[in-house]
Amino acid sequence: MAELGGGDDDRPLRKIGRSFKELAAAVDSQAAAAGGGGGVGVGVEVAPFSTACSLVSPLFGCLGIAFKFAEMDYVAKVHDLADASKSIVTLQALLDHDMERDCVRKAGSHSRNLLRVKRGLDMVRVLFEQILVSEGNSLRDPASKAYAQVFAPHHGWAIRKAVAAGMYALPTKAQLLKKLSEDENSAKTHMQDYIVASEPVILYINRLFLSRELGIDW
Repeated sequence: MAELGGGDDDRPLRKIGRSFKELAAAVDSQAAAAGGGGGVGVGVEVAPFSTACSLVSPLFGCLGIAFKFAEMDYVAKVHDLADASKSIVTLQALLDHDMERDCVRKAGSHSRNLLRVKRGLDMVRVLFEQILVSEGNSLRDPASKAYAQVFAPHHGWAIRKAVAAGMYALPTKAQLLKKLSEDENSAKTHMQDYIVASEPVILYINRLFLSRELGIDW
């Protein structure tokens, strides 16, 4: 992946931080509309959600071959959600649409794709958490922990083995920050922004599935 330019609009971490702060605010407003207590309100819209998720895609590309499978899968599923937003307004309506058609768990369903996109967001969240607490210039330990926590339980042996081999080709932390046009201090700020803002969004999606007794471990 080519290095990115110096303007704010060409710096993925900044754009991601801003977009997920807006999503987190939408989640908060929906919870308030539902009367607090972790409710889901009238619904977070699919269009801004898919747009924010699309901004995360370059991060997978920056991680190299170890996460190439994740990049391809994530991009395709975000694209599906963006297409769905043309006819389905909210994430709640998206799940209900698939439930009515009894296709929630079918390959290619919007619900299935939403669940996989949510895992991609969670993987990046854990990766950033691990980068912030790790010492040294290697990303292997942070990336391995993030993969093991989020993706590995849902992958077969062959994929897990391929990812483990790809971990040796990860960029260094310095190389990653250069690709993202950030220095260590600015990267820390924007990674923390995403960690804080993405958590309520991820929990919101989990609640959408669990409140409908759809489960999230499939």
